[in-house]
Amino acid sequence: MKPQIRKYNLTDLFELLSVWEKASEIAHPFLSAEFLNKERENIPNIYIPSADTWVAEYEGRLVGFLSLIDNEVGGLFTDPEFHGRGVGFALMNKASALHNTLEVEVFKDNTLGLGFYVRYGFKQLFEYTHNETGRTMIRLKYN
Repeated sequence: MKPQIRKYNLTDLFELLSVWEKASEIAHPFLSAEFLNKERENIPNIYIPSADTWVAEYEGRLVGFLSLIDNEVGGLFTDPEFHGRGVGFALMNKASALHNTLEVEVFKDNTLGLGFYVRYGFKQLFEYTHNETGRTMIRLKYN
């Protein structure tokens, strides 16, 4: 399976939010419903408008997305049904084609996300406590 990568457009929002919700249930079970609901509101109102967002499509279906703020990976989410099928790698390949170096922050408890970034070649820079959730975040760099 090789997904098509293209620029996000406004008609993708419903499918993008659906992918985010399904992926977040698996990647972030440790986050409160209140925090996730707030993030869901922030996606279309704050994050997407300020980011360079790319989507992965497979047979006309949006199966993943990546949002970049300069060289920062602000979000990378894949529909769980498509985990392990190269969607995340295809999106990261797009990001690395656009930027020589990339950085990302991921919750330490998000073992799926953290494992993905390490497999892709990211290296840990440091850890810190996320103010809003009290959870440990790990900042990683790829170059």
